[in-house]
Amino acid sequence: MTPGKDVKVLVVDDNALILDLLMKGLMPHCDAQAAADGADALLKIVDDPPDLVVCDYRMPGLDGRQLYEKLRARQQTKLIPFIFLASRGDIEEKLRPIVEGVEEFISKPFFVKDLVRQTKKVVDRLQLEKLQKRQVRPGVIQGRLEEMSIMDLMQSLEMGQKSCRLSIRRGEESCELFFSAGQCKDARFGSLEGEAAVFQAVRWTDGQFEIDFNVAPSRTTISRTTTGLLMEALRLIDEEQHQSSDEDAEVTEG
Repeated sequence: MTPGKDVKVLVVDDNALILDLLMKGLMPHCDAQAAADGADALLKIVDDPPDLVVCDYRMPGLDGRQLYEKLRARQQTKLIPFIFLASRGDIEEKLRPIVEGVEEFISKPFFVKDLVRQTKKVVDRLQLEKLQKRQVRPGVIQGRLEEMSIMDLMQSLEMGQKSCRLSIRRGEESCELFFSAGQCKDARFGSLEGEAAVFQAVRWTDGQFEIDFNVAPSRTTISRTTTGLLMEALRLIDEEQHQSSDEDAEVTEG
C-alpha cells in the first residue's frame, strides 16, 4: 500500500487550475479527492467525511471559514482537521483566531511542493493514529514499511511527542530505535549504535515495524534532534547517490 493511501483528504478550491495542481501533488501521498467550491465540499463531507480538509479561504458563496464553522456545528464532522490556504492578510485578520482543529495556515503565494510537504506531515500523523486504532495489544501497533516509511514514522513520532520503542525487522535483520517525547535518544542495529544505526535503518524500504508505547529509552546515544537526524540521513543518502552517478559516468566514459 502507498503510504497514507487510507488517509482521505478533501482538497477544496474554486480555481480549477490550482485545484488540479494540488490534486496532482497530493495524490501520491493520500487518497486525495476534489471539491470545486465550499458548497460542493459541504455536500461531499456530509456524505462521506474525509480525514483532513485542505481548503482555500476566499471562495464565492460558502467561503473556507463558513465551511469550517458549518462542519464544527455538526457532531459527525466537528473533529475533521483543516489546513487553510489564504493570503497573509486574511490569515492574520480572519483566520488566526481559529485554533481548534486547524493544523496549518499556508499563506499565498506558495509552492505546491511546500504545501505537499506540510500536508504530508499531517497525513503521516493521521496514518499513525489509524494504525493505533488497530493495535495488536495495549500500547502496541504494527505495520509494514510499505505503508509508512521509517522517516515518516520518525517524523510522526516527533510531531506527536511520543515516547516509545520503534522496532523494525526485515528477514533476519532488525533494528530498535527509542524515543522520548518525540526525540530519538537511542538506536541499535547489529553492532551499530546511535546515529550510525539510524542512518543504516532509514535506507530500508520494506519490512515490518512495531511501535511499543510501553517502552522508553534507558540510555542516550544520540544528541541530534529527530529532525536533525532525518536531515543528516537525507544528506548522506544524497551524497552517496551523487558519488554513485559520478562513478557510473566515469565507467561510461572509460
